Amino acid sequence: MSTIEAPEMTGSNTEGKNLGLALAVIAGAQLMIILDATIVNVALPTIHRSLNFSVNNLEWLITAYSLTFGGLLLFGGRTGDLFGKRRMFMIGISIFAVSSLFGGFATTDIWLIITRACQGVGGAIAAPTALSLIATNFPEGPQRNRAMGVYAAMAGAGGAVGLLLGGLLVDLVSWRWIFFVNVPIAAVILFLAPRALNESSTTSGKLDVPGALSATGGMLALVYGLSNVAAHSWTATSTLIPLILAAVLLIAFVLIETRTVEALMPLHIFANRNRSGVYGMMLCIGTAMFSMFFFLTQFLQNVLGWSALKTGVGFLPMTLGIITAAVLASRLVGRIGIRLPLLVGPTAAFVGLELLTRLTIHSGYGTLLVPLLIVSLGMGLSFVPLTLAAVSGVPPNEAGLASALLNTTQQVGGALGLAILSTIAFDTYKSKLSSIASASHGVVSRQAMNIATTHGYTTAFQVAAFIALAGLLVSAIVIRTPEALVSDASPVHAGV
Repeated sequence: MSTIEAPEMTGSNTEGKNLGLALAVIAGAQLMIILDATIVNVALPTIHRSLNFSVNNLEWLITAYSLTFGGLLLFGGRTGDLFGKRRMFMIGISIFAVSSLFGGFATTDIWLIITRACQGVGGAIAAPTALSLIATNFPEGPQRNRAMGVYAAMAGAGGAVGLLLGGLLVDLVSWRWIFFVNVPIAAVILFLAPRALNESSTTSGKLDVPGALSATGGMLALVYGLSNVAAHSWTATSTLIPLILAAVLLIAFVLIETRTVEALMPLHIFANRNRSGVYGMMLCIGTAMFSMFFFLTQFLQNVLGWSALKTGVGFLPMTLGIITAAVLASRLVGRIGIRLPLLVGPTAAFVGLELLTRLTIHSGYGTLLVPLLIVSLGMGLSFVPLTLAAVSGVPPNEAGLASALLNTTQQVGGALGLAILSTIAFDTYKSKLSSIASASHGVVSRQAMNIATTHGYTTAFQVAAFIALAGLLVSAIVIRTPEALVSDASPVHAGV
């Protein structure tokens, strides 16, 4: 799930193009990018077996995309301002398509992880420019509002379509087609874009390349170091060196941002207490929720023996629940304010994750459905008020930055959470399996391995529940947003 703010545009040309075709191009691009965030989840167990992924490397199929996408999102939006939004939109889609093509031909785990990172780069350029192109191509009023509504609908549908399409392709064709499918979609978008979309005016300025590289590199090093803990230890060289490098790069990023005139992320954006609290909440939500999708996919296919298609269908109620709750929240906040949803949302997420800690190797779908629906309620209720609080009181020229940072904290939180919780799950799995082996005189059955695996996942869910609880505490203690919150910006919520 992500929230992206449509920035205020100047110098836009909304004349001379077919608006229906323009909307189809923008919505198609959004659908492809969001779809790719979920389509890979369903295919993870199949890819794991096909390319002999190690347990540690498997999480990087999600993490590599999340880090480059989230880490470069602000940078990607800035390139559109400087070089033209349509031009950068097409460049982003091209990078995404070429990366997808190479990903489909991958023969090793490292190859596929690199292509996933490159997909994230393309997505980080295409996503913010796609949203900005709505303001560039659609005049204010009903036409722009309709375009925003279609854009949000595509974002919400992308999560559900990705789960279903991923299951169908994996079961009926090959996991490679979850990547190949992006190529023809991108080709159509690239063919139509210059015919359907107006180019925006450009602004003068410079790109904060050192800031983008130090931030993204620092997060990659941090996640890599944390991922190595499971395979080695905290004191291993392969753990310490990346963690030290991460500290150096992230400190460098802060110093760069304080001394750069056109900083990628001006640090004064965090001066507001409420806004900082919102970013903290989103970090917690991303940390807990990304990991939940990852572990549940593994549990359903590897422990319960579900097919990829059945897994995709099993997640559909959650996707629909998020969309429904988000629509409900968007209607309620004008009447009751944002305070109550920001308390109920993380509470529901905590309760749902707690219920998932009760999973066993004999659990049926009914055991899963209730916590999934509760979690979806929590996520859907949270995102709209979080976006409103993030942009409240922000000058119009920084509204896009404030909302895009919400995306960044969500993606970075997801990558960090996956690294940390995967380490916890793997360590717990090894400990449980060793205990079972000792009790059975060294004999380890398939059932014993499933029990140990499930124990690892439920432990991860327990930690994720505590992280969701931390998000609730941040909401209760830090955020002091007024009940009636009025913002000049119109948030767009998107389900991932």
